[in-house]
Amino acid sequence: MVKSKIIAFLMIVLPIALSASGAEHHDVTMSNSDFFYRVLNFSIFIGTLVYLYANPIKAFFKERSEGIAKQLKEIEDKLQASKDEAKKAQEALAYSEYKAKEIIEDSKKEAIMLAQNIEKKSVSDLELMDKQFVDKVDVEGRKASRATINSVLNDGFSSDDITLDSSKIVSLVSKKVA
Repeated sequence: MVKSKIIAFLMIVLPIALSASGAEHHDVTMSNSDFFYRVLNFSIFIGTLVYLYANPIKAFFKERSEGIAKQLKEIEDKLQASKDEAKKAQEALAYSEYKAKEIIEDSKKEAIMLAQNIEKKSVSDLELMDKQFVDKVDVEGRKASRATINSVLNDGFSSDDITLDSSKIVSLVSKKVA
């Protein structure tokens, strides 16, 4: 750092010293030049500038670095929040996949149970329908046999063929009762 100050000083002083010339054409020596006064004035000027502007410049750069640090912290917080949200979303996705599999398994089991219940009900309904059919066939058979018997009796016997009087009916009933 000291070396860079010396180089900067020489870069400023050498051109001034080499290009300075008086009104007369005589050789300029260090003893009869105003070089030291100019360097002194320049040093005072730079010192004054440093004294006046050092604190505001330091404050500016400090505020700037604090602002950058604050922005970096906000960005890191947002990044962490987005990572947390992504993790929560991943967990929610895993839970949803688990629940979906569970729902599918439950629906398959329920479908099997419903199919079995429908099958049992259908079998019992078919058995009931068979029984009703058999009963109806029996009833229809009885009706048909009654109708046949009635028609045979009505057609086969006429009241002219058999004469029953009340004394014969009473004797028949008495025999049955006794």
